[in-house]
Amino acid sequence: MNAEPSELRDLNSTIKEQGRVVAIEADCLWVETIRQSTCNSCSAQKGCGHGLMNKAASGQSHHIRVALSADQNSQSFALNDEVDIAIPEKSLVQGALIVYLLPLFALLAGALLVSQWWLGDVAAFIGALLGFLIGIAGVKYHSVASQNNPSFQPVIIAHDSCNSHSGDSSKSDVIQLV
Repeated sequence: MNAEPSELRDLNSTIKEQGRVVAIEADCLWVETIRQSTCNSCSAQKGCGHGLMNKAASGQSHHIRVALSADQNSQSFALNDEVDIAIPEKSLVQGALIVYLLPLFALLAGALLVSQWWLGDVAAFIGALLGFLIGIAGVKYHSVASQNNPSFQPVIIAHDSCNSHSGDSSKSDVIQLV
């Protein structure tokens, strides 16, 4: 097991997930995680539309790029190694607010602004549509601008080598991507 990174001192306020290394680059790993639904433990259960999405996607695998910290190096990982990754809960909440609320507020603002100059439902609809598209562009801009922001990136908090991987591994079982 690796020591916990200094960025995640308080692991109680992080979202943790287990995964498997599927590719290795010089400065990051690609980790495959399996989406698991937590709807059974939620008090809202059937009153939430998110549960339907989780049921449809439960068990699907996802690949996540995980940047390596300064004290980690890609040569200490091998394909199929089990890793625990984490992201600060605050970052996840901020990202969700931007993804959901920015397009919604832009939609409302577009509808209100256009309806101030032109009367009619068609004008309000066109303003709402333009506002929504501007909101989506804002989300895309935020995504690109914060792509390398360390506070939005998952980090490796634990590493277990796979059983078939011995200490003197050959480089043949490691995929190096450039």
